[in-house]
Amino acid sequence: MNMEQQRIEVVGKLGSTYGIRGWLRIYSSTESAENIFAYQPWFLKIKGQWQATALESWKHHNHELIVKLKNVNDRETAQTLTNVEIGVDLSVFPALQDGDYYWHDLIGCQVVNLQGYTMGTVSEMMETGSNDVLVVKATHKDAFGKQERLIPFLYEQVVKRVDLTTKTIEVDWDAGF
Repeated sequence: MNMEQQRIEVVGKLGSTYGIRGWLRIYSSTESAENIFAYQPWFLKIKGQWQATALESWKHHNHELIVKLKNVNDRETAQTLTNVEIGVDLSVFPALQDGDYYWHDLIGCQVVNLQGYTMGTVSEMMETGSNDVLVVKATHKDAFGKQERLIPFLYEQVVKRVDLTTKTIEVDWDAGF
């Protein structure tokens, strides 16, 4: 498989070493921390290149997750992987039901309100306690002088339509906010 064909999504990163046998702490950005282990194989971003790696084992330790990667058997080798990003090929993510979207699919979408005003492009997603929020970077000549809008991702209430083929999200939201 050609690496250029792959779309790798970052799902977490390796933390500091743990012990002397090559274990590393891990930080997961998946919805439930353990979900990161369901997405295999992992790719590690080493010197700007994604490299496939094999997970040997993982476990809970003091409210943290620690992992043992194949062929990483000592602390020195593990130290070279500290803070390395973990990615997975987007093709391993399961298909979602209507109204559920992966964040990586929403980033880059144009956001347009029901009045047809283009509010900008989704630059990132934020997680708040109650709901996810679209961070929308306004166009440089925004009529309302906005640089950024925070729009709650409330499906049906605020978000009326998501069209991933045209990368457009239609929202019921006042452009003045």
